Amino acid sequence: MNRRKKIYEKLKKKDKKANEKVHKSNKPKYISKAEREKLALEQNATSES
Repeated sequence: MNRRKKIYEKLKKKDKKANEKVHKSNKPKYISKAEREKLALEQNATSES
């Protein structure tokens, strides 16, 4: 039983990984609050000059 379970879990994990690669998320990458602030400051500096 144990050997069967291990093999089954291995195959299941492999299938999950393959499935993840097929269905990629369209979600934008997370940008931290500090990073957003820095980008906004840079953008303001470039628009002023």
